[in-house]
This record gives sequence, structure tokens and C-alpha cells, in this order.
Amino acid sequence: MKTTIVILFLLILTGNLSAQIMGEPIGLETKTGKIEGTLLCPPAVKKMPVVLLIAGSGPTDRNGNNPMMTNNSLKMLAEGLFEKGIAVVRFDKRGIAESKDAGLQEVDLRFESYVKDVEEWVELLKKDGRFSEVHILGHSEGSLIGMIAAQKEKRGKFISLAGVGSPAGEILREQLKAQPPMVLQMALPFIEKMERGETVDDVPQMLQALFRPSVQPYMISWFKYDPKKEIAKLNKPILIIQGTTDIQVTISDAEKLADANKKARKYIIEGMNHILKEVEIDRQKNLQTYSMPDLPLKEGLIDIIVAFIKQ
Repeated sequence: MKTTIVILFLLILTGNLSAQIMGEPIGLETKTGKIEGTLLCPPAVKKMPVVLLIAGSGPTDRNGNNPMMTNNSLKMLAEGLFEKGIAVVRFDKRGIAESKDAGLQEVDLRFESYVKDVEEWVELLKKDGRFSEVHILGHSEGSLIGMIAAQKEKRGKFISLAGVGSPAGEILREQLKAQPPMVLQMALPFIEKMERGETVDDVPQMLQALFRPSVQPYMISWFKYDPKKEIAKLNKPILIIQGTTDIQVTISDAEKLADANKKARKYIIEGMNHILKEVEIDRQKNLQTYSMPDLPLKEGLIDIIVAFIKQ
């Protein structure tokens, strides 16, 4: 009889834990629609801090996935923090996944649209009686979005995870160097003009995907931000994390961010790639992990973030 009771208790406990890991839906109402998210909140008798996760560029959802690749990196990150007793909110950016109805027309979208959404998420969570303060964690492009939004909030901490250290225009130039020389030569005048805040006409067909008229306003709004200057404006504890096998963002990016703010603490994690998984630097093997949803996060990552939050 005692054995039966113990087994029943364990089943109930496991069932409750599974329900908690699934989290509860949470949403941000905006003028153009609702931005959908997931809250993981440990049971507590007093107020606790909450971490707001911001996904990277493109059609990346709250779990770190996109229509072409599933790796569950941000889902694993949220659940790892939750299991250490930390509340976490992650969300689908406007226009993405379950937040698609909140999307704007491409011509109306600006980098500041994403920044404003994060600012409003912070205000929403500050009003929640369960939370004492809001920490912002941005991954990849989400790092720049997060550090700009964090400037309005005096409390809380900021975490940059695989965040770039240079303006988008400079990054685009570097990426285009991998293309035939004529592509870079054609693109340079367009990049320079948009860096000055000007739109461009007569874009060659070869460059339409990159510089089509409807996306130019967004690129102009994005190009004007220098991550080094933005992180320098933060007067709060900062954690910068970068992996050594990241083929998208480099250790140099982390160093630029850390050098720009004396409050920043930098961690370089050996063998961690851009989606926070352990892999060698080999490009093909690295890219394979982008479609491995069951591959765990790099060991030690969660502990570094938890220590920073709880110190």
C-alpha cells in the first residue's frame, strides 16, 4: 500500500512539473495585434525577478526556431533557467509564428518597432505582482534590440548572448566580401547611402532581395545603431557571452561590447556555437546542429547566466 502511495505521489509530482515546463500563455496587446508569449514561473512565496528573452533576426520564434530549422535553443534556455528557479518570458516577435497577426507591412516596419515591443513587455511585467524586477536577455540581433530597450529601465540587468559588436552596415559589407567582387562593388553605394538615411532607386535585379524598396526603411532604421555606443549607455550590470565555435558572430564582437562599458562582464565559452550548442568549428558540422532539436545546450551556459542573475 505504501509503495502504491509513493508511486502515485511521484506521478502527480511529475505531472505537475510537466505542466509547469509547458508554461502559461502570456500576451502583449499592441495597436496592430497581440504578441504571444510563454511564461515559465516557479512557485514562490515572495516576489522574484523575471528574465525576458529576445530572439534573433529573421523569422525566429520564441523557441529559437524558424520555418527552415528547428533547434529549440531558446526553449531549452528558458526551461534551463526555470529549472534553476528563475521566471522566464519568451515571445514570438510581431509578424512571426503565433504573433503573425501583429505584423506590420514590410514598408512600415522599423528596427524601433521591435525595441518598442520589448519596452512594452518590460512595462507589462513590472505591473505583474509576482515579479520584483525585469532582466533582459537578447540573443543575436535580440542583443541590440535588448540593449536599446534596457536604457529606459534603471532596474534589472542586461545579458547579451552572441550579440554583434558592429553596426549592421559594417557587418553587411563583411558578409558581401564572400560574394563575387562585383556584388560588393554594386552594393557599397547603396549601403553608404542608406547609412546616411537616404533611400535608393534603380536597384539591380541581382540586389533586389537585399535592397528592395519596401525593406529600405527598415534597413535605414537598423543601420543607424552602433552596438558599442548603445551598450555604453547602460548603467546597470551587464553580462556578455560568446561561444568560440560561433560561425555568425565572433569573439571580437564580444570584446567590442565589453570594452565599450566598464560594467560589463565577459564570458567566452569554449566549443559553443551561435545556437548555444556544443560543436567543433567545422562549418558543415556546425550548421547540422541548427536542425537538431534534441541536442542539449552547451554545458555551463545556464549556470553562468544563473550566477549572474542571482549574485
